[in-house]
Formats: sequence, structure tokens, C-alpha cells
Amino acid sequence: MAQGKRSQKVNRSPRFSFVGKALNAVPVRLRSLCSALGGLKAVPGILVRRLQRIPSRFRSILKESRERNFPESNRILIQLLLLLGGLVPMWASLLHEKLHTLRRAHNRVAGKREARWHFHLKKIKPLYFAGGAVALAAIAVFFSFYTLGTTVSYNGTDIDTVSSRRVAKRAAENIEAITVETLGEHCFTAEDSSLHYSAAFVRRSEMTDKSQLEQDLADEVGLVTYGYSLYINDELIGSTEYEGALDDLLEQLKQIYVSEDTLSVDFVENVRIAEGYVPTESVMNLGHLAEILNSTKEGEITYTVVKGDTWGKIANENGMSSAELEKINTGYDINRIHIGDVITISNAVPYLTVVVTERQNYIDSIDYDITYEDDANLYQGDYRVITKGVYGSADVVADVTYVNGVETERSILSSVTLSAPVTEHRAKGTKPRPTWMPTGNFRWPTSGRITSYFGYRNTGIRGASSNHKGIDIAVSYGTPIYAADGGTVTFSGYKGAMGYVVIIDHGNGYCTYYEHNSSLLVSSGSHVYKGQQIAKAGRSGVASGVHCHFGITWNGSYVNPLKYLQ
Repeated sequence: MAQGKRSQKVNRSPRFSFVGKALNAVPVRLRSLCSALGGLKAVPGILVRRLQRIPSRFRSILKESRERNFPESNRILIQLLLLLGGLVPMWASLLHEKLHTLRRAHNRVAGKREARWHFHLKKIKPLYFAGGAVALAAIAVFFSFYTLGTTVSYNGTDIDTVSSRRVAKRAAENIEAITVETLGEHCFTAEDSSLHYSAAFVRRSEMTDKSQLEQDLADEVGLVTYGYSLYINDELIGSTEYEGALDDLLEQLKQIYVSEDTLSVDFVENVRIAEGYVPTESVMNLGHLAEILNSTKEGEITYTVVKGDTWGKIANENGMSSAELEKINTGYDINRIHIGDVITISNAVPYLTVVVTERQNYIDSIDYDITYEDDANLYQGDYRVITKGVYGSADVVADVTYVNGVETERSILSSVTLSAPVTEHRAKGTKPRPTWMPTGNFRWPTSGRITSYFGYRNTGIRGASSNHKGIDIAVSYGTPIYAADGGTVTFSGYKGAMGYVVIIDHGNGYCTYYEHNSSLLVSSGSHVYKGQQIAKAGRSGVASGVHCHFGITWNGSYVNPLKYLQ
């Protein structure tokens, strides 16, 4: 009880009374100050609300102080006020002692008037101090949320706010330089009349840096765009604003070729992605960009065969091997090209060439050997199988390379024989072949310009077929017509629209037709050899001029002669 009473005495000491009165006066003054500030429209609402909460916080701190608790806070403003509040008792004590000395020195002269002056001084001084502290705190709070910045606008549209006008001007100058470098001309200047700068207090959270202002200003101007560009062999294909989108697109193109056996997938071309400013017109939808990458850069290049051409000559003149030329002309026999043939020299070139390497394990066949023995009962060039050969088999592991899905290389890593091949035995003919026996190859019946090809046509000639079953070779009247191969003449005479015609059966499933002749030199049933003259050219039957209509049938069906002529 004694200790409690002593505590009460301490709490009621003049020094504490002085501090208590000062602190009691602070909330009242703060409430008045907040009320005044709340009426100012220029002060932001959030600052008014924060200041209005200060009196309640002061009352709480004062209560804790009276109960000898030590109030704490994590907020800088409260910590500052607590520090100032902690210093008040010391200052009050020093002031009290000073006033006490003055009062004793002047009481003799001033008397009661001095006592009243001291009382008012003691009451007013702490209030001035507390008011100044609150004002400083309010200023600190304001500048913790707001700062002076420069807002940049273009064509009346606010873009960004930066720390100063100098920073804003530098950003505009950088965009000017980038525009010139990207487009090659001055389409935008930092002194553009549409560009405006305005300084004002703004929230710190609304501030941006110079690089962000540059990007946003470039987007607003619309001449250049910051993005990611795809280059193939240093050729700009297209751009996008989305980071990582081009990498994903290229990966998706590779995944088309990936299987469980894939070792690697790569592009032949030099493919790179560059980050930076590009002309806005190059920015495109990713779907359109994928469509471009799956298309080709140029059309097919072809060559029409002329007199004197050979397969090897055409390949050599176009920087290719015979095998490469044959690979892109799968329907041709390289030993049977003729005047007028259209040969593909180069297919359409894709933007991207995908090279895929796969590790393959498969069962492959092993070719068997063939041995021959002479047989006098067979014609030369003919043979008969005595014992049929059998392919062997092997377990093979190979790395196979594909370019855009077409195999270009196969490297055998290992091959284990599972079954050996069986040799085939054949009998080879030694009996001399008659001159009229077919060779299996066809020569040109005459030499001239092709005026009508095999297939559909529209001649405008009455009685002429629209489905042309052969080729027309224009020659002069009476030009010799030769047998394309050895065989037996099955028809020689006049036959309607064909005019004077010779038909030869070559005994191997092929028959040849020679139509519109002026005269015939062979008769039905006679044997003819390859290159023998059988007729003279004319325009008998339905014909628009002198020519030889040459046709070939295989097992009764007409075929294109150009695929068989040497």
C-alpha cells in the first residue's frame, strides 16, 4: 500500500502534471487542425483521413503513458511523436526550474502579476511546441506519399509521369533517334507540337522510369514498336510484342517432326530472334507468322526440253547431279526424255528447312546373287529362271536423316544377319535374235515439231477427237515414217478418220499406230525391224495438215508416247 501511494504521488507531481496538461491539449489542437484541413479541397482525402485518426491515437498513447506502460509503434510518424513526447518531461523539468528561479528573483518586484505571467507561459509554451511537431509530421506524411513529377502527353493523351522534365525530354529524343534508325527518315521529333510536359504533385506509385516512358511513347506515336523479331538468314520475317512467343512457335514447328525415335531436330537456315524496336507494320498475328513459315518463298522453276538435250546436260547446266534432278522429277525415265518435256529444276523453296535425325531399328532384306548359264534355245537377251533366288534378312540399326520429311541420308550403325540369301540361277539365251524381234525400246517414227500432245484438246476441226490418243509430229509431205520397234504388221490400209494407217504388234503387249500417211510400204502379216521405213507422211483421213499421228497401246489401252520414246 505504501508503494502504491508513493506511485500515486509521483503521478501527481507538478512535473508530470505539466506534461499531462500539454499532452491533453494536443488532441484538441489536432482535432481543430484536422477540421480545418478537412475543409480544404486542395488537400487529398486520404491525408485528411489520416490526420483525423491522429487524436484517437494520441489519447491511446496518453492513457498508456499515465499507466506507466511504454507505448510502441512500427510507423515512423508515431515513433517520431513518441520520441518528442519522451523529451517533453525533460524539457518541462528544465523550464520549470528556470521559471522557478525567475519567479523567486522577480517575485519581490512583480508579485502576483509575475505569478500570473508564469502560469500562462507554462500553459502556452507546450502547445506551441506540440503544434509545430504536428505540422512537421503532416508534411512528412504528405511527402511520403506524393512527390513532384512531370507528366508527358501526346495529342492530348497522358502517357506516363517521370521524375523530371529533363528525363522526359531524353526519352523523347531517344524515340526520335530510334525512329530515324528504324525507318531511315525523320517521322517524329522531340520538338513535336503534339508533345506536352506538365509538372505537378503526383502519387509516388504513379511514377515510371525513362525506359517505360520510351516504350509507351513509341506505342502512342505508332511508327515503331518494341517487340521481338524473327530473322531467317538475316531476312526479317515478322515481329510480335509478346516475349517468348516466337520461341514457342519455332518449338511447335519442330515438334511436328518429332517421334519416339528422334535424336535431333534443327533448322538448316540461320534462325535468330532479336529484341528491340521494329517498324510497327512488321508486327503481325502469330497465326499469320506461322502460315508464312509453313509456306514457300518462290514458285517452281521448270525447263522445257529442246533438241539436243540430255538428262545429264540439263542437270549439269543447272548445277545439279542427275540423281538430284531425277529425285524432283519422279514420273520421268531419264533415258526417255523428248523435245517438249517440261522438267522441274527447282521446287518451291520453304522459309524453313527442318533437318531431323532418327535412330531406327528395322529388319532389312539382303539381295541375293544371280548366276547365268548359256541356253541355245533362247534368243539373245532373253533368260529363264532355273532356281529362284531368296532374299536374306538382317537386323539393322541406322541413323536416318530427313530434310522436310524427305530422306537424304542413311548411316548404318550395325547390321546382324538373321538369314542368308539364296542365289538365283538363270538360263541366258545365245540364239541369234531375228531383226524383227522387239527390243522393248521405242525410237521416234520421224523427226519434227509436236503440234498436238496426248490427252484432252480442242482443235475446232470437225470429226477430230477431243481426247487425243497420241502425238502429232508435223513434217513435210512424203517424209519417211519408220517402225518404232520390231514386230508384226497387223493392219496396213485406210481406216476412217485415221486415213492410211499402219499398226504393228510388237509381241510384248505393246502396239504402235502410224496414221494420216500418203502411202504405205508394208502389208498386213509382214515382219518389220526397228527403224525400217513403213510409210510416207501425208494428211489422209481427218487432219488439219501434213503430219504423222503416232500412238502406243499397252495391253489394249492408249498411253502417252512421250513417256516411252528415246
